[in-house]
Amino acid sequence: MACTFDRTDPLGGLPPKHVLEDGGYSPVFTDKLKLEEALQFCKTTLEDNLKANINLVRVSAPLFVTRASGFNDNLNGTERPATFEPRDFPGTHLEVPFSLAKWKRWALHYYNVEAGKGLVTDFRGLRCDDDVDYTHSLYVDQFDWEKHIDPKDRNVEYLKETVKGIYKAFYDTEQAMKEKFGIEPVLPEEVHFATSDDMIKEFPHATPKERENILCKKHKAVFFIGIGGMKEDGQLRHDGRAPDYDDWITERPDGGFGLNGDFLVWNPVLQQSFELSSMGIRVNPEALLKQLDL
Repeated sequence: MACTFDRTDPLGGLPPKHVLEDGGYSPVFTDKLKLEEALQFCKTTLEDNLKANINLVRVSAPLFVTRASGFNDNLNGTERPATFEPRDFPGTHLEVPFSLAKWKRWALHYYNVEAGKGLVTDFRGLRCDDDVDYTHSLYVDQFDWEKHIDPKDRNVEYLKETVKGIYKAFYDTEQAMKEKFGIEPVLPEEVHFATSDDMIKEFPHATPKERENILCKKHKAVFFIGIGGMKEDGQLRHDGRAPDYDDWITERPDGGFGLNGDFLVWNPVLQQSFELSSMGIRVNPEALLKQLDL
């Protein structure tokens, strides 16, 4: 999901006008301790549902990694990590990770995870150079997960089955929040699948964000397949994706490209699409070489 920060706007990064107006938004919890209880319940319930639905095991996440390890996510290659040098280890440069995108793949090997099983961790990180707005923060608090899959499962059908398991975790967690705290649910029972290739054909003059809004306003919960790569005119197909992470180049049976996607939902407060997760099937050697050449 694109950042809404505008450096030329003196009020850049603020929520939409309708949210800031009187009556535009009222917090569900006025008791701050109750809010903390609800947040913890939400995270614990979601983690348990993810572990059950897509066969994951919880492991601990690193708070920092060595620069030499290569475990830190490069993001766009320009962002500066938060770094420090321990007193007793001069010359050792430690970095707070941006994400665990690379570390997770190493962890599968370290824990000797068998095919069909995966890992999940509650990651905390810092992004010093992020453009901060009402959906982006300098502080990262997210679930990171990775799964060992068999080569025969590198296909869109396996991707969709995994997405359905994750979405059921979202849906069941929201229902549990309703039961315990009386929060009104907004998610539909099933997720809708769409592709960037089809949306470009249907709405060729819309921006990527506008296409996301069109989809989410109609279907409320969408997995948008095919993120990364270029259109024929040399412009991004739909947002950027690093070439060494997930697969955005493999042709699918529907004629589109990519075995990855973004989880998007309609945010009724912001009145726009809202990204919950960015995920996909990892590159194999063939896809990696093709993506690096582009």
